[in-house]
Parts: sequence; structure tokens; C-alpha cells
Amino acid sequence: MIFFSRLKLRWKLLVVVLPLVLLPLLLVGSVVSYRSVELARQAINQVSRDDLEHMASFTRHLLEAHHQQFQVYQQQRRDDFITELKTLLQFARDLIADEQQRVSRGETTLAAAQQRVRTLLKQISIGESGYLYSLTSDGVLQVHVSREQQNISNEQDGEGHYFIRQMCDTARTSAPGSLHQLRYPWRNEALGETELRDKLALYVYEPAWDWIIVAAGYIDESLADLRFEQLALEELKAKIKEKRVGQTGYIYCMDSSGTFRLHPQQEGQNFIDARDSDGNPFIRQMCDTKQGWIRYPWQAEGEKRPRFKIVRYDYFAPWDWIVAVGCYEDEFYQTANRISANTAKITLLVMLAACLGSLLLVSLASKILTNPIHHMIQVIRRVKAGHLGEQMHIGSQDELGELAATFNRMTEIIQKNKEMEASLAQHGKMASLGVLSSGVAHEINNPLGVILGYAGYLESKVAPDDPNYTYIHEIKRESKRCKKIVQDLLSYARTPKSVLAPTDLNNLLDQIVNFAANHTDMHHVRIRKQFAADLPPVPCDGDQIRQVAINLILNAGGAIVGSGELLVRTALADGGVLIEFRDSGCGMDEQTQEKIFEPFYTTKDKGTGLGLAISRQIIEQHQGRITLKSAPGRGTSVRVWLPLQPEE
Repeated sequence: MIFFSRLKLRWKLLVVVLPLVLLPLLLVGSVVSYRSVELARQAINQVSRDDLEHMASFTRHLLEAHHQQFQVYQQQRRDDFITELKTLLQFARDLIADEQQRVSRGETTLAAAQQRVRTLLKQISIGESGYLYSLTSDGVLQVHVSREQQNISNEQDGEGHYFIRQMCDTARTSAPGSLHQLRYPWRNEALGETELRDKLALYVYEPAWDWIIVAAGYIDESLADLRFEQLALEELKAKIKEKRVGQTGYIYCMDSSGTFRLHPQQEGQNFIDARDSDGNPFIRQMCDTKQGWIRYPWQAEGEKRPRFKIVRYDYFAPWDWIVAVGCYEDEFYQTANRISANTAKITLLVMLAACLGSLLLVSLASKILTNPIHHMIQVIRRVKAGHLGEQMHIGSQDELGELAATFNRMTEIIQKNKEMEASLAQHGKMASLGVLSSGVAHEINNPLGVILGYAGYLESKVAPDDPNYTYIHEIKRESKRCKKIVQDLLSYARTPKSVLAPTDLNNLLDQIVNFAANHTDMHHVRIRKQFAADLPPVPCDGDQIRQVAINLILNAGGAIVGSGELLVRTALADGGVLIEFRDSGCGMDEQTQEKIFEPFYTTKDKGTGLGLAISRQIIEQHQGRITLKSAPGRGTSVRVWLPLQPEE
């Protein structure tokens, strides 16, 4: 800063203006460069995202086509399976019916008939592990390959449901011969099964023997040969794995548990807890959200630092697969980076050329500007020496010319400023006089009280027809007038603090109006009341508001010459209560309105000029406002606004 302050104006202009020229240029170049790169990035990013979107959609459509192709085949196999179960149930019913007829003819006993049926039914198999079995309506097995005469009513399926009880309840309550179907998850631990599989059971109730005959088998066994579908799926996986996204991207699929069902290298492995380079479980996030976009840093084997990957993933609900298509993000932006480098070179060259041009132009401008400034400095030095009549030469209409004209006017204003200083000194004296008046008023108040007391005493002792009675009465009247003046001075100097309490303003104003109507100064005025009916209680000091209202009413009466009217109105306004005093008096001009609230200013012959000043102090202590609107010959309107909820 010291070095800069010692420079000549021409060099200061170079130091100041040159950055102002170069910095915007650099800023604009940077913005253009940044914007061009951003547009390129956005375009490339959009194209790349569209490619990822199309690849994910294409893969999902391939899976849907494969799924739909084999859905028809699988449904047909399921229908055949159900038909087979129905046929076996009908065979069992016919066998029981034949044996029951033999029992009825006396050819065999019931026990022997049931034993023959057990032997035949246990020989029937369904698929690889399905079979026929029978149980009574209370859950006791009658026909079973290994558990006859056991009560299995408390058996639960893989989800904890009492499916045997459901069979028994349904059989007992249904019509004889009604065919029922039940599907439940099951794992036969006796056969070493570890995973739950869906099992389908068809059953019918034979009340003659109290048997529920059940034909059950695993659904997946009904699909018989799955080799063809598996081969087709493997071919589809191979085609998907061949697809490449960008240079190193690829397509992969995983289920909701995070196990890769399709992947170029890691198929069959679970990566639900895999984390990116920032430690975020991105695979778990994909499994939770099922579909969307994800961007994460990833460091592949052999790479020195992580790179960001962007992945589009979608959900294929029939297989609970999440189809993901991903690629490294920097492979998208190689073209944009080349554009950024070229733009930076061009911006640097343009900035250097602009720097040279700016040096020349600023040097020329500084010379043109500094010559008039030298002349101004000389004039200012002469004015500083006391030659106030010195004037600057105005040789142009630019800012320097305006500066010269302003300086010339400044020398003229200096004289006026001296007059203003004198006026301010006078105002200071008036302020001091106010403080002094407060002290004097306090000291005079006590002697006045003594004079009034003795004057009253003498007045009571002297007859009215005594010549001295008139003098005593005059002493008493003038002493009261002095006491009134002293009291106004004290009220202005020490306005007491307001004690707020909820007050019915309508009731308070009604009392004040009735009192004022009987005042000798108000006999020629008709007072009209217009009070709002829904006025809530207002927190205020009733005595102080009474003082303000009486003062304003008496002022209105004094402004009315001859007969006239005064309107006292209340209303709700702006979250508070408005009190308006509008008279039909002589009004006042703008100059009087500006001074009417100043202390000691009055338009009355015997007034002190403190009534309205005290009123304004009281209203401001209530956090309210008092405003005045008047015009000569059109009366005066004084509005007092008080808040319903004053601040603490």
C-alpha cells in the first residue's frame, strides 16, 4: 500500500484499470471454456447414458423373451401334473368304493379291505418323490410309506402353517367327493433335503371310511426335463457376456441377495457386502433400490488409483434378477478433455493480446485524464489557503467538468454552512433551556403552593365587596396559571412510566366525552361518538390515555370558531386499536403541522406548547403512533393507534 500511494496517478490507473480489463477477459474466457467443456460432457454423458439405458433395456427384453417362451411350456407341464394327481385320486376313490361294496356283500371284512387299499396305494409314486397317503379327519395317518397310525395334525410347513389341520377342517366341512387343492413349502428332512420346495397336494374326503385321500408331489418335479431350458438359458448368458460397453464395461445380473447369476468372471459368487473405494456398500444399495443409476469409485486389479464407474440397473421381477450395465466414467469424457485443453490454449493467447492492447489504451487515457486533474489540484490548494472566491475552469461536460462545477458550488455552500452552524448552536441552547426549565419548575412549584394556600385563606376571610377581594382573587388565579405552566414543564421533563392494564377504551372515552361536553371551552361544540362494538380490551395506562384524550378534545374545541362538531371514533386497524379525533375547526397549514408536536410551540395566546409534546411522549411509551392530518379551513384529524399486544 505504501508503494501504491507513492505512484503517480497515471501509473495508478495502469495498476487499477489493467486488472479490471484483464480479469473480466479471463473470467469470460474461463466461463466459455468451462461451458463448452460442460456442454460437450453433457452431450457425451447423455449419449453414454442412453447407451447404458438401451443396453439394460435390451438385456431385460432378452430375459423376458426367454421367460415367456418357457412359461407356456412350464404351465402345460403343471396342468399335466394336476391332471395326473386328479387321476390318481379317482383311482383311489374307485378302489375304496369297490372294497366297500365287497364289505357290504359280506365277502370281506372292513379291516381286510382297508389293508388291501393301503398296500395298493403305497405302491403308487408321483414324480421322483411324490406319493399317495391317507389320514383320518382328526389327523391320524392310515396310508403312508413310513408313518402309519401317527397323528400329524400338528405338522407345520416351511412357513409355520398348520397345513394338515387346514386339510382336515376343509374335508369335514365340504360336501363328500369335493376335490380340494393346497400348495405349501416343504422340506423332507428324512430324505436329506436342505432347501424348501413348493409342494402341491390334491385331496378328497371319503366319509364312509373317514379317510382323507391325498396325492402330493413337488411342483418342480412336474417339469420333468429341464435340460432344454437350461441349455437355452446358458446360450442366452453367453450372448449377453459377449456384449461390451465402451472399452472395458460389461453386463452382469444378480439376484436380490447379491449373488451374481450372470457375470464374465465371478458368476455364482455373492458380493452383497462388496464396497467401493470410499467404503460404500454399492451392491447392497443396488439390491435395495432394485433399479436406477449409481456412480461409485472403483479400483480394479493392476490400477494405481480408483476410477468412477457409472451403472444403469433395472429389475427383472419374474426371476428376481437385477440387470446392470456399467462402464468407467473417464472413458466417456476423453473427447471433452481434448476440447478443454484446446480451449485453454486459445484463452491464454487472447488474454496476452488483450494485455498489450490494454497497456496502450490505458496509457493514453491516463494522459487525457490527468492534465485537468493537475489544474484542479492547484485551485484546491488556493482554496485551502483561504481564497474562497477561487473558481475552477469548466472545460468539458464529462465527470471532470461536473466535478469542477460541484467544487465551485461547494465554495458557495460554505457560507451557508456557517449560518447553519449558528442555527444548530441556537437549537443546542434551546435544549439546554429545556433541561434548565425542568429544574427551575421543580424549585418554583413549592413556593407557588404556599402562595396559593395563603391566597385561598385570605379569600375565605375577606368579604366579596371588600376592595382587596379582587386583588386576592387575581393573585389566586395567576398563581394557578403559573402552577399549570410549572406542571406542564415537569410533565414534559419527567413523563411517568406507563403502567399497562387491560382497559375498555370505549368506556374510558365515553367518560371523557361526557366530562368534556360540560367544559366551559366546549359549550359551542357538538361531540359525536362512533365507537366500534367489537373492541377488545387494550393494554394501556388509563390515566395517561385520559390525559391525551382530554388534551386533544380541548385543542379541537379551541380550534372551532363559533359552533362546530367533533367526532370521536374507535376501530380495529393493523393489529391494534385506532382512536380518531376529527373536528370541523379552522385547520392548519403545512408549516404549522411540521412544528405542532415540538415542545414550547403553540398557536394559543396563553398556551405553553407542551400539551401535544407530552401526548406524543405518552403514546410512544405505549409503543403506539400519533399522526395529524389537516388543511386550512377543512378541520383537523388526529389519529392515535395503540397495539393490542405491546412488545416486552
